[in-house]
Amino acid sequence: MTLQSKLDAFKADFEAGKPPYNVPYSVIETMHRATAELIASGAAGRALKAGDLLPVFSLSDDEGNMVSSTDLLSRGPLVISFYRGVWCPYCNMELQALEEALPIFQELGASLVAISPQNAVNSRKSVRQNNLTFPILSDPHNDVAAAFGLRFEMQDYLVDLYKSLKNDLPAFNGDPSWTLPMPARYVVGQDGVILYAEVNPDYTRRPEPEDMLPALRRAASLAA
Repeated sequence: MTLQSKLDAFKADFEAGKPPYNVPYSVIETMHRATAELIASGAAGRALKAGDLLPVFSLSDDEGNMVSSTDLLSRGPLVISFYRGVWCPYCNMELQALEEALPIFQELGASLVAISPQNAVNSRKSVRQNNLTFPILSDPHNDVAAAFGLRFEMQDYLVDLYKSLKNDLPAFNGDPSWTLPMPARYVVGQDGVILYAEVNPDYTRRPEPEDMLPALRRAASLAA
């Protein structure tokens, strides 16, 4: 079963109001509106693309250790997934799929990290619940996401909805701003050039981990 088919199955159950979420359709309509507006804004088209240079970053992992892009690239190519948070079931399913693909990435000499605005406590929860062996890095205020062109500010009506669902992002993230990254995935060669970029303002749509393999094989051949 592909990642997207799993996401589609979850979405169908969620939007049908099935347990454990049992949300009314008015909630679904608000989420659809927010996604449609983000798509219409053209924000995804302004994010970093293949051929662009990776913004250098240094972030702490879920255990408080600093992890830098420079160090990661010194070891080989890099796969980066921008992750909204432990509260997002679509993101968690994506992380699980990436974990399954990790041995293939490692065979090609690549490292994998996820970047999220959530604090270390919630990153540890993500790692534990999803049985991850790769780190989730904390991106306070979504500053690194902004450098990639992924950060967006949530509209007031969407903030109100999240509050009503007890999705307190300031508490999850330790940051009073109501911002999120658009889900995105990148493959970066050792020279810092982005070889693959997938950005989707629709958080229910994610590429398959296998989609990155051609770029990773290219990166491995360039490094050889």
